Amino acid sequence: MNIVERFLKYTAFDTQSSEDAGKTPSTDKQLKLAEYLREELTAIGLQEVELDGNGYLYATLPANTDAAVPVIGFIAHMDTSPDCSGAGVKPRIVENYDGGDIVLDAEAGIVTSPAKFPELLAHVGEDLIVTDGHTLLGADDKAGIAEIIQAMVYLMEHPEIKHGKIRVAFNPDEEIGLGAHKFDVEKFGCQWAYTMDGGELGELEFENFNAAAAKVEVTGVSVHPGYAKNKMVNAARVATEFAALLPTTETPEATVEYEGFYHLLNIEGNVERTSLTYIIRDHDRRKFEERKAFIIKAGEWMNVKYGEGTVKVSLSDQYYNMRQQVEPVMHIIDIANEAIRRAGVTPAVRAIRGGTDGAQLSFKGLPCPNIFAGGLNFHGPHEFLPIPSLMKACEVVVNICALTAEKYQ
Repeated sequence: MNIVERFLKYTAFDTQSSEDAGKTPSTDKQLKLAEYLREELTAIGLQEVELDGNGYLYATLPANTDAAVPVIGFIAHMDTSPDCSGAGVKPRIVENYDGGDIVLDAEAGIVTSPAKFPELLAHVGEDLIVTDGHTLLGADDKAGIAEIIQAMVYLMEHPEIKHGKIRVAFNPDEEIGLGAHKFDVEKFGCQWAYTMDGGELGELEFENFNAAAAKVEVTGVSVHPGYAKNKMVNAARVATEFAALLPTTETPEATVEYEGFYHLLNIEGNVERTSLTYIIRDHDRRKFEERKAFIIKAGEWMNVKYGEGTVKVSLSDQYYNMRQQVEPVMHIIDIANEAIRRAGVTPAVRAIRGGTDGAQLSFKGLPCPNIFAGGLNFHGPHEFLPIPSLMKACEVVVNICALTAEKYQ
């Protein structure tokens, strides 16, 4: 089975995770892919193949050298985003893409156009895997799974490439921020690892947002509107006033690169009670703490105006910037950079405007930068995967294994 066949096979599994399930994995259907992969890893000859009760799958490619090479790992997640259906994915290969519109569903008028998605133009002349316009594709992160497994097959078929012990792991629930929560770092047993979960060809990431969630609860006083003067406190209106206190120039749609933001995810309620849900993001830890302090201060301002207890702000940190964990071991970035260059690709080191399992794993003691998996336009029906990028990512995995052994021979 080649890498494209592997990827297409994995897209047949609906592995969408769920925000509100309260269990691990959050959806039982993720286990179906995990069980399939367990059988596949066993069949190709990997050792120590283990699927635990939480849906985390681990396996080993033994070393083929006696040198004291560090144990390294490669990780990808099995779930797809709750934002878009992953059921009944119908992938199609567009051969030798000509730079024009790609009609996904002519009858429904669904078209992926370079006018809206200019990143397509970087892949003219390549074969692209696309959707039928009604689901996501699942390259995030089934491309990563295919790349890792194909790389392990290649290394077994080419014993002349010396490598140390390689561990692989596939986990559930990354898309809902829980992929690393029950990852057994001690069992994994690596000095460092890489998540194959990035996007465009060449990407290498070891910085990400510091992240927090904020819940704002507004308690009002309901009075008949005809007799409400000096009595009513309209929770819905107070909530909109609170939202207006946060700078409109510091939202996701107004920021880029290292710029942080406040993002209003949800607002719902009525006169008596209204709630707002925010996420807070910033790469800079000092600015991140200032953002959290500002949103608390906004609640205090509202309570001065409308009475103590009207607005309650609850904050919870979600994850932190992995850079501080990776900087002491920058040789792992040097290896990845060289592996990408050996594949004939120019490394594109950039900060993630989001988070990965690798960020949380880094703070659990496993330094874990993120490497491109090759897909673009994740989490929606315009997602596509250039096949050359898929193959190059696999090559990078092989190169990292070989370079690590070379460094420690």
